[in-house]
Amino acid sequence: MEALRTIDAAITASLDLRVTLNILLDQITTNLRVDAASVLLLDTHTHTLEYTAGQGFRFNSIEHSRVQLGEGLAGQAALERRSLSIPNLSNSGETLIRAQLLVDEGFVSYHAAPLIAKGQVKGVLEIFHRVPFTPSQDWLDFLEVLAGQGAIAIDNTSLFNDLQRANIELALAYDATLEGWSRALDLRDKETEGHTQRVTEMTVRLAQAMGLTEEELVNVRRGALLHDIGKMGVPDSILLKPESLTNEEFEIMRRHPIYGYELLTPIAYLHAALDIPYCHHEKWDGTGFPRGLIGEAIPLAARIFAVADVWDALRSNRPYRGGWPEEKVREHIRSLAGTHFDPKVVEAFLRMEW
Repeated sequence: MEALRTIDAAITASLDLRVTLNILLDQITTNLRVDAASVLLLDTHTHTLEYTAGQGFRFNSIEHSRVQLGEGLAGQAALERRSLSIPNLSNSGETLIRAQLLVDEGFVSYHAAPLIAKGQVKGVLEIFHRVPFTPSQDWLDFLEVLAGQGAIAIDNTSLFNDLQRANIELALAYDATLEGWSRALDLRDKETEGHTQRVTEMTVRLAQAMGLTEEELVNVRRGALLHDIGKMGVPDSILLKPESLTNEEFEIMRRHPIYGYELLTPIAYLHAALDIPYCHHEKWDGTGFPRGLIGEAIPLAARIFAVADVWDALRSNRPYRGGWPEEKVREHIRSLAGTHFDPKVVEAFLRMEW
């Protein structure tokens, strides 16, 4: 019972399979009073049992163990889903595929128990002893129980790893979708083509320099990529108009942050990334839009983005003007600290090389 409690605690406390298996093997060698034990895990793609953890071995040759399903004693135990017990290997008549290992280590008796969880074989637990050994039924029952615990540990870790992998793949798919949206917007407005990617990289760098966490940076990046997503709701006749906009047209254009907010709000995944699409046109002195927020009422991510956005816009060539020299843009941004921009963001921005 003490051994099982120790293994249960290891399974609960750690998702590092090697840590859990080492605790399992320690309990096995101690409580079953054997010389060595190892765990071979089944690779379901190659149908191969591969060494994963071991204890009590004098040499490291066990670490190179690779056994095909059905091959040798371990392979038989896995394929037939039953334990094998060989009290004296020299009298067994079995063909030993790892004979040199057994000779080098001085092993005389061998036992194998398949590791089965939820009806699936996860691997094999191997037990080695350097003297002939005929186990009692209680010993064999205890081995089965310990093997069951080992299978649970392996299954738990596999489930966790699969979940992590699925989450990573899903996040990558989402981010690829966001980048596709941002490229589509840039293609719609040729004048600003490439702007989104450039300003996103700058915003993330500046946010990082200002001490935002990795989790916050993820949402800053997503928000920056989607900063102008609301322009999807602006008619081409206004968005692409070469002449100056009328007052009515300008009011429609000024609504694009609201359109962006309304478009993205139903997407729970993007809730934490809404600050930039919704607030990137707010100004430190309250004269921005759409809500006229003042000072630190404007989300920090949006205050950071605003500086990067203006920098890229002024540095880039437009049909109606050439891009400004770097120093001229720096002076312009410096002059807007405290009115358009957060002074602390401007200070951090001007310290950086772009």
